[in-house]
Amino acid sequence: MKIGLGLYRHMLTREYYDFARQAGCTHVVVHLVDYFNQGPSNPRNNQPTGSKYEPWGVAGDPDKLWTVKELRTLRAEIEDAGLVMAAVENLDPAHWHDILLDGPQRPQQIEKVKTIIRRLGEAGIPVLGYNFSLAGVCGRVTAPLGRGRAITLGMDGPAEDVPIPNGMVWNMVYDRNPAVGTLPSILHEELWRRLERFLEEVIPVAEQSGVRLAAHPDDPPMPTMRQQPRLVYQPHMYQRLIDLAPSRSNALELCVGTLAEMTEGNIYDAVDQYSRQGKIAYIHLRNVVGKVPHYRETFIDEGDVDMIRILAILHRNRFDGVLIPDHTPQMTCPAPWHAGMAHTLGFMLAARAAIESPQRSGAELAPKGA
Repeated sequence: MKIGLGLYRHMLTREYYDFARQAGCTHVVVHLVDYFNQGPSNPRNNQPTGSKYEPWGVAGDPDKLWTVKELRTLRAEIEDAGLVMAAVENLDPAHWHDILLDGPQRPQQIEKVKTIIRRLGEAGIPVLGYNFSLAGVCGRVTAPLGRGRAITLGMDGPAEDVPIPNGMVWNMVYDRNPAVGTLPSILHEELWRRLERFLEEVIPVAEQSGVRLAAHPDDPPMPTMRQQPRLVYQPHMYQRLIDLAPSRSNALELCVGTLAEMTEGNIYDAVDQYSRQGKIAYIHLRNVVGKVPHYRETFIDEGDVDMIRILAILHRNRFDGVLIPDHTPQMTCPAPWHAGMAHTLGFMLAARAAIESPQRSGAELAPKGA
């Protein structure tokens, strides 16, 4: 198992790369989408928290795709800092909104996504994370509910009162002058049909390019959000996604916190099931208390999930990918994001060392009931 750090677009600097190395990371997952662009609900000193219904920000330039040159330059800068660029996480809604919406620009945007995948392959970047969702990450609240009144994220009830306005998808604005109105609701099976068409068209390109597409589960994992269906809101639904396109390039961006928030299944069984299949491209690690629609995120060393048990399962199944903390509570100090991440990474490094130590036996590490 490799320890990494997720960095947002404004964090792609030598200062943040050095912080990652100092905190013990060997890999980074980068976000090229600027979630903070003109988004008042997302402070840049934090992860993109958003709010219950406010969009994260404005999507990028629909005509400007990431180039091979800029991808190679970014990879070289990261490697010069002693790190490995493990993945790019998320597509810009500007480049694929009509793939999600089944809109008139879908054919052109499929070609754009294929181009992005090819360019990632040319640049030697092995994974593209994505989240096939209409509402995206919404419905969350931020409050001082963590240990010691740390600022953390959570959910305080369903988010159905405000439908998605026209011109917005995946919780970002892609059209600033849309027609008046809201996005019509669709059925769950229609969203699955859209995903299946997407995979049928792009997985062959990913295979040719040596790139794995890694699907994130719905966060928060509700059956519907803002009157639109969700795809993967229970652990077993990940298997349906895998089975749609049997290929090494059809993989998972497994989020432990999101799976733990789901109302069915067992988090340990889910991690075991998908890691045994070798389907996990990389992992988001965070802890939570509660289930949707009422939960809150916690520090890594508390909460409902036994993280040592999670890592022991991954070790037993020979998972050799990257684990990153996706969110952490914000610590009360001049650098809340840095402190929260350093605390989580320290826990992860210590837990991995204990699990992988040849002096330890599985019986010593396995908790009761494992």
